[in-house]
Amino acid sequence: MTRSTFWRLVAGGIVFVALAIVCLTLAPGWFHPSLTDADLRGVGSAETRIGLQQAQAQLQNNVRGTVLQAIAGVLVVAGAAATWRQVHVNREGQLTERFTRAVDHVGSENRDVRIGGLYALERVARNSPADRDTIQFLLATFVRTHAPWAVGAPDGPEHPTPTVDESVSWLQVRAPDIQAALDILGRVPCSKNRPRLYLSRVDLRSLQLHNARLVDTQLRHANLARAWLRGVRMDSSDLKGTDLRRANLEGAVFRNANLGGVQFAGARVRGVDFREADLTGADLGGADVCGADFRGANLTGTAFAGAFADGATRWPDGFDTGRLTRPAGEKPHAR
Repeated sequence: MTRSTFWRLVAGGIVFVALAIVCLTLAPGWFHPSLTDADLRGVGSAETRIGLQQAQAQLQNNVRGTVLQAIAGVLVVAGAAATWRQVHVNREGQLTERFTRAVDHVGSENRDVRIGGLYALERVARNSPADRDTIQFLLATFVRTHAPWAVGAPDGPEHPTPTVDESVSWLQVRAPDIQAALDILGRVPCSKNRPRLYLSRVDLRSLQLHNARLVDTQLRHANLARAWLRGVRMDSSDLKGTDLRRANLEGAVFRNANLGGVQFAGARVRGVDFREADLTGADLGGADVCGADFRGANLTGTAFAGAFADGATRWPDGFDTGRLTRPAGEKPHAR
């Protein structure tokens, strides 16, 4: 407590005590004034006059009792408010301490300590909505820093790679701290005005997410080859140039997303919601698009050669299904 706050509380207490004394002194006379000689002049019996004076005094005492009860009630409410305020201050202090400790752990050289720090940040985000945007920013920064895919850099990787490396381990084995950070990003509730998550140019090959929520996320030129993203929501996200070859996207949602130039070759996009998405120049060659919904999507230049569709696949008005031609007898990849 600061010195100025202390003196404000002291001043407030003095004012309250003064008002309480004034009310106890004056209120009884305001509501039930004492009987004067003029009021009692018409009363002949001395005994009766005494009885009236005693009754009037009792009424005044009742008023004093009511005022005391009101003062006690105010004190109880003030005490409860002070207690609540102190609890709130203590809680904020504990959250700040937990947040600081978790950030320290996330910056550790020890991977196990980093993972513990990441899950500690998730607990803080669940208990403190005001910190969610900051924590999501920290998690996205952690992923970009620890799993870069430096497309365009002089010594950066070729993107997309000539082939999908089937020998790459699942991300939870290869980089469990990155997997944990993305699991948390997909679970933490989004605030209404959350800034767009920035996860462009990251190496997330063989990532595994299920029913995660990565709405309004920028994932440009990321490598998500062989990723398992069933039921993931990426509405309004920007995945321009992202590598999703051989990925399992069954039941995912990409409504209003930018998927221009995305590599879907060999991916399983069964039941994916692509409504109003922009797939200009995307490559869905050999992909399983059974039950996918492309209504309203921009399929200008989208490659569908060899893609496998069925009667449940929904196309934009006027779409030429001849673009799905595949060699006779060829079947889609089982995923």
